[in-house]
Amino acid sequence: MKLYYTPGACSLSPHITLCEAGLPYELVRVDLQEGKTEDGRDYREINPHGYIPALELDDGQILLEGPAIVQYLADQVPEKGLAPAAGSLERYRLQQWLNFISSELHKGFGVFFNPAFPEDAKAVFTGLLGQRLDILAPLLESQDWLMGDTFTVVDAYLFTVLSWSPMIDFDLSPWPSLTRYQERVAARTSVQTAMKEEGLI
Repeated sequence: MKLYYTPGACSLSPHITLCEAGLPYELVRVDLQEGKTEDGRDYREINPHGYIPALELDDGQILLEGPAIVQYLADQVPEKGLAPAAGSLERYRLQQWLNFISSELHKGFGVFFNPAFPEDAKAVFTGLLGQRLDILAPLLESQDWLMGDTFTVVDAYLFTVLSWSPMIDFDLSPWPSLTRYQERVAARTSVQTAMKEEGLI
């Protein structure tokens, strides 16, 4: 498989998942500004939307959207417990969290990276992000991982999004359970491997 990625972006989530899963993979770096892969290909030929991640399967098919990609990867190695069994209530809870992170956090953090984002709107979005983190923080005071006792693909995604906080000067210290959570995730061998491969540490 090939993972099309940009260092530190949301593609870090499936990268961590690949490392957790122990599946063989190749990384292909994408310059989103230029819209080119590291070997000079037009990235829109791979993903017409122009953003990452994209996963190229061994048969040449392309799978898009991070939450779909991480579930696909988890299902290749069910014995690793990276996602509950398909069709179970717990699997729908995992999808619930993936959607929450995608729509409420990923998009919320993402607007701050847009240079055209108006300054007077930042306070509004900062407040909205705070409200969303107020939902997560109490859960992570009483359990290590978002789904309970087991690290899942949801944790790879949440860690990735929260890791953008320093880049946008968003202070996580009001939520100490989240800063401890970030430290727990960062200490995992899979996360260390993925971050080294992306040149982040």
